[in-house]
Amino acid sequence: MQKWYQILHKNTGLSPYVWVVFYILPFYFIFRSSSTYEVVIGIVMILMFFVCYVLSFLSKGWAVYFWTSWQIIISIAMTVLFGYVYFSLFLAFFIGHIQNKIGFFTLYTIHLISTVVTINMGFLSKNAEFFNQLPFVLVSLVAVILLPVTTYNWNKREKLQGQLEDANKRISELVKLEERQRIARDLHDTLGQKLSLIGLKSDLASKLISKNPSRAQTELEEIRQTARIALKEVREMVTQMRGTRLEDEVFRVRQITKAAEIDFVLEGDPNLQNTSLMTENVLSMCLKEAVTNVVRHSGATTCSVVIEPLRTDLLLKVKDNGIGMAEECAYLRGNGLRGMKERLEFVNGSMEIDSAQNGTTVTIKVPNVFKQSEKGAGV
Repeated sequence: MQKWYQILHKNTGLSPYVWVVFYILPFYFIFRSSSTYEVVIGIVMILMFFVCYVLSFLSKGWAVYFWTSWQIIISIAMTVLFGYVYFSLFLAFFIGHIQNKIGFFTLYTIHLISTVVTINMGFLSKNAEFFNQLPFVLVSLVAVILLPVTTYNWNKREKLQGQLEDANKRISELVKLEERQRIARDLHDTLGQKLSLIGLKSDLASKLISKNPSRAQTELEEIRQTARIALKEVREMVTQMRGTRLEDEVFRVRQITKAAEIDFVLEGDPNLQNTSLMTENVLSMCLKEAVTNVVRHSGATTCSVVIEPLRTDLLLKVKDNGIGMAEECAYLRGNGLRGMKERLEFVNGSMEIDSAQNGTTVTIKVPNVFKQSEKGAGV
């Protein structure tokens, strides 16, 4: 995390040194004095202000306040002795670059009060220099009021813009990380079990090939079939990585439930209008997992899917009339429902499961975020 004095030193660039050109002006006011003693004092104060001004930009911590305090004292002295009020502009510029809030307001208040008091003292003492340069004195006073605040807000906005860019980069990295984790989960779910099965059946076939060739041939045929199924599921998974619409997933759900001889009932419109592509893809994968669990574990004869758009959320319910989770709770510890919860957390969604002897209801809720344009929605 950057400190305020580091931001001060890095963000000013060449601007502090451009202001050094204006150090020529105070010599005009000093050499108009008839006293050699005053001329010497004036030159010394100008050199001291220059040194303090440079050191304030190069210093860190409490030293910044120390050198700035000396600049304020020298500015007051130059205004009172020689009617030179323009050092206050240097200070106004410098104070605006202090990003520490307390430090900024403290120095800003001190500088503003001291400048106003000093100018009033000059007018009350009827200093001719103040009356001769009255318009410039008023302009300097306005600059002392506005310049620090404007510079401070500008630097703060630049800092926030940098933080926003860093946050966007971080979000992009998190999206990539989540996608990798999702691919890992899908590969585990798709290939893990089947590869383990192929390994076991291969060991069994190698043992049976001399003792029971016909049984070994059956095992080899099952291995071939399992490999084909695994290849098909990998291809489907690659297709799904490009993004799955809920409407397309509902169509596949109809096919799955029909093959399993389960009546399918749909309530609501799967053609979503106010949901982002990422959220819709997560919903599609959760729907697939929920219906797969119904087909494999529930023993249900009916499966219903309810899609209900609310004011701020989208509700998706998957309900069956099966045996519930009392006898089939083992799969809760697997990667299926855990993967659903992780995907939903990524899009700020939630999931509730209500299980009884007469069936299970999985309720999924996600924020109803408006779709982005195709150009901006691509990941």
